[in-house]
Order: sequence, then C-alpha cells, then structure tokens
Amino acid sequence: MANPEQSAKPAAPAAAKPAGMRPAVPDLKHLVRIANTDLDGKKTIGFALANIKGVGIPLAHAACRVAKIDVQKKSGSLSETEVKRIEEIVRDPVKAGIPSWLLNRRFDYETGQTRHLLAADLQFAVENDIKIMKKIKSYKGVRHILGQPVRGQRTRSNFRKNKGKVLGVRRASSAKPATGGKT
Repeated sequence: MANPEQSAKPAAPAAAKPAGMRPAVPDLKHLVRIANTDLDGKKTIGFALANIKGVGIPLAHAACRVAKIDVQKKSGSLSETEVKRIEEIVRDPVKAGIPSWLLNRRFDYETGQTRHLLAADLQFAVENDIKIMKKIKSYKGVRHILGQPVRGQRTRSNFRKNKGKVLGVRRASSAKPATGGKT
C-alpha cells in the first residue's frame, strides 16, 4: 500500500508572479478620451497628450502645469475632473494663460489671429494652406505641385521615388569596348 503522505498532492504555490512583472495599479483605465482622441492609460499624461494631433510635448507639459497635475502621473489614473480640466486647457490654451508662442496657428493667413487648432481642424487648415500656395504659385507651392521636397532638402541622394517605385542611382551608359577588328 502506498504511503498516504506520498499520495497527497502538494499544494500549488499561491499566485506566483513571474519575475519582472509590476503590480497592477488599481482603478487604472486603459483608454482616456481627451479632445476626441483615445489616449493610452499606461503612459504618463505629459507624453500621452502628445498623441493628440496638434499637441506637442511642450504644450502638453504646459497644460499639465496650468492644470496643476503631475506630468509623471499615469493618464489612466486621472479623475474625471482632471480630464475635463486638461481638455479645456488643450482646446483653448490662450484662455488658460498659456503663452502664444506655444500655439500652432500664429497670425493666421485668413484672419490674422493667433489660434490653436486640433485634429481635423488642423488637418483642414494645413490642406487649405497648401492649396493657396499652389494657387499663387509660390516656391513652396510649385514644389508641392512637382512632388519635390519643400523645405530645402537635397534631392541628389534622397527623394528618388517615381510614382511609388524606388529608382536608385542611374549611371551613364558606358561605351562598348573595342574588339580590335576581330568579330
């Protein structure tokens, strides 16, 4: 007969965690919605805000400072009031007291005002600016029309694409070597 001590299975260790795993933060939302953009809840708020089109890292840090929220705080652990406060600041930074040199639309071409645009409004404004440049045939507009680089980059070694195909370097055709009279 088998020994009763040997036949009993040993108890499994209670919830052993793999090495290197961080403990889960309670009440951490995985997605936070600010300015019609889903932000990763695991990222710090200073860098998560930079995923909103039209908001860079300097403006994100300034918004956190104005809202009195720690930049290193995870965006998923923000309360609803903090989210609303940050959203108001990001939508209208001038009203919150952020300096005008941090805004992305200074001295607008049509209105002359300094504004800050986000997401679809920013995309629409940039497309309109390019259309105006093409229409008045400014240097940048002509470069856009030709599909060439606009901001002064060199074209000898880069921008070698022709309708989606990579061209590479083209060498001049060399003359055929002389055969010396033999055929």
